[in-house]
Amino acid sequence: MMSRLNREILNLATPNIISNISVPLLSTVDTALMGHLSPVHLGAVGLSSMIFNFIYWNFGFLRMGTTGMTAQAYGKGGVGEITWVFSRSVGLSLLIAIVLILAQVPILKAAISLLNVPPDQVELVSAYFSVRIWAAPASLALFSVIGWMFGMQNALYPLFITLLINVCNIALSFYMVLGLDMGIRGVAIATLVAQYAGLLFAGLLIIWRYRQIVVDTSSRAAGRLADFFKVNIDLFIRTLCLTIAFAFFYSQSASAGELVLAANVILMQFINWMSYGIDGFAFASESLVGKYAGARQPTMVRKVVTRSFTWGLGVAIFYAILFGIGGQSLFRIYTDDPEVLSLTRKTLGWLIVLPLIAVWCYIWDGVFIGLTASGWMRNTMVAALAIYIAVFLLMAPFTTFAVWYALMLFLGIRGLLLAVVWWSRSDAMIAS
Repeated sequence: MMSRLNREILNLATPNIISNISVPLLSTVDTALMGHLSPVHLGAVGLSSMIFNFIYWNFGFLRMGTTGMTAQAYGKGGVGEITWVFSRSVGLSLLIAIVLILAQVPILKAAISLLNVPPDQVELVSAYFSVRIWAAPASLALFSVIGWMFGMQNALYPLFITLLINVCNIALSFYMVLGLDMGIRGVAIATLVAQYAGLLFAGLLIIWRYRQIVVDTSSRAAGRLADFFKVNIDLFIRTLCLTIAFAFFYSQSASAGELVLAANVILMQFINWMSYGIDGFAFASESLVGKYAGARQPTMVRKVVTRSFTWGLGVAIFYAILFGIGGQSLFRIYTDDPEVLSLTRKTLGWLIVLPLIAVWCYIWDGVFIGLTASGWMRNTMVAALAIYIAVFLLMAPFTTFAVWYALMLFLGIRGLLLAVVWWSRSDAMIAS
C-alpha cells in the first residue's frame, strides 16, 4: 500500500515540480535580461513582478479552492459536483479579471505608493503594468482550469500548459528585448501573448479530454454555493496576508536603497526556485488528501500527509545543499554589478537555512487545501503576519537584516501553527 501511495505522490509531484521550476526559470530570464541593462531596470522588473504577484496571489484561491473541492468531489465520484466547481470557478475568475482591467489606473497608483517605487523606476514600472494587466483574463482563468485539473488527479496537463506558456514567454522575451530593443515593455508583451496562448491550449485539452464532464447538466450541488464562497473568501484573506508579507519585504528593501533592492530581488529568485520545488509535493498532497477525504478514507489521508512531508523535506535538504555549494556562482546569472554581488554574498546564509524552515508551512498548506480547511489557514496566516511585522519593527533600529529575520520567523510560525491545528483537530477536519 505504501509503495502504491508513493507512486501516486510521485506521479502527481513530478510533473508539478517540472512545471513549477519552469516558472522561476521564466522569472530568472526576465531578471537576467533587465539586470544586464542596469540596476535600475533590475529593480524595476522586480517591483513590477511583485505588483502582479500581489494581484494574482490574492486570487490564488481560484486554484487552491478549486483543487480541494474538485478532489473531494472526485473522491466521492460526483460528476455533477465536479462540473459545478469548474463552471463557478472559471466564471468567477473572468468576473474578477474584468474588474481588475477597469480599475487598472488606481491599482497602479496605489502599487507605486505602497511599494515605495523609486522616482527613476516609476516610468519603467508603469510601462510594464500597462501592458501586462490585459493578460488578467487569461491568467486568472488558467488558475481555475489548472486547479480543476489537479483536483481531477491530472498533473500532466498543467505541466504541458505551463511549459508551453513559459517556453513561449522566454522566446518572446529574448526577441523583444535583445532583438527589438523594447526593454521592460517587451518583457511585458511576451508575458501577455504567452498567457493567452496557454489559455487557448488549455481549452483545447479540455475539449479533447473532459468535454462530457464540463458540459454535464445533472448537478444538484447549488446548495453548496455558500460553501464555495466561504472557502474562497477564507483563502483570499489568507493569500492577501501572504502577499502583504512579501510586498512589505520589497517595500522595506526599496526604502533601503537601489542596491539593497536589486540584491533582494535576486535573493527572492532563489526563494522562488526553492518554493516551487517543494510545492510540487504540496500540490500532490492537495490532490490526494482531497481525494481520500472525499472517499472517506481517513487512514489514507494520514498516510498521504506523512509521505508528503518525507518527500518535501528531502527536496528542502537538496536546495539547502545546492545553495550552500553553488550560491555565489549562481548570483552571477542575475547580474554582473560588483556592488550588488557583494550584498548578495552577505546574505547567502539565509538561503541555506530557509528551505529547512519553509518546507513545513508549504506542505501543511497542501494538506489543509485538500481538506478545504480554509478557516484555519486564514487564522494562522493572520497571526503569522502580525508577528512578522511586529518583529521587523522591533529589530529594524538595530540591524539592516531585520526584514530577513522577520521573514524567516514568519515562515516558521506558519508551519508551527498549522501543525498544532492538525494535531488537535485532524479527526474533525478529515470527517467534515
